[in-house]
Amino acid sequence: MKNFVHETVRMGTNVSIGYFSVIEEGVVLGDNVTIGNNVTIHAGTVIGSDVFISDNCVLGRWPKPAKSSTVKVDAELAPLTIGDGTTIGANTVLYRGSAFGQEVMIGDQASVREKCTIGDRVVIGRGVAVENQVEIGSFTKIQTNAYITAYTTLEERVFIAPTVTTTNDNFMGRTKERFKFVRGPRVKRGARVGGGSILLPGVTVAEESFIAAGALVNKDTEAKKLYVGVPARVLREVPDGELLENQE
Repeated sequence: MKNFVHETVRMGTNVSIGYFSVIEEGVVLGDNVTIGNNVTIHAGTVIGSDVFISDNCVLGRWPKPAKSSTVKVDAELAPLTIGDGTTIGANTVLYRGSAFGQEVMIGDQASVREKCTIGDRVVIGRGVAVENQVEIGSFTKIQTNAYITAYTTLEERVFIAPTVTTTNDNFMGRTKERFKFVRGPRVKRGARVGGGSILLPGVTVAEESFIAAGALVNKDTEAKKLYVGVPARVLREVPDGELLENQE
């Protein structure tokens, strides 16, 4: 059998489906959707028009935590939604309960968990892991192999360089007391975080902050300042010419 497409699937015009793909009940496909080989689209997933889905993707997967996990699965998770013009790289896994805006680019082998909200024209690079309940604003870019922990907020036009690590738990899973304090970082509009940097739980990276490569951010930053080192400290002001307000 070439493919399995459930009889309840609503399919727009000019939809192309590769070999050995499975599309479950209630899926909605817009116009001009391209689906690669060996793709699984789980029940209820809604995909807009002009979307390109590469080979071996899994879309709309239900979360299934380990028995020891503290994450509780919401039986009422909304279907995964993918906005118009989005491109999804090979071997990508996107969970049910998340919503993607228009013209998002998702690189190969990326993963986005449940209850995430992703704005328009976001770039999620190759191998990026986005955990549950993350908010990502429009025009934000997350580069290769970055780790975005649960309960993180990245506002609009944020830049996250390769292998950046965000964290949300100062207790590292040892005590029940930690549940009151688990909180990911908040990276505000226009901030830039350099390669290999680490953001500790609950820190706020202010608007237009520039975090240099390899820095360890252990407290809130000030707007328009450049931070370096372990722990991160102010080096200088961000030049006016680099600020969003002065970009064409």
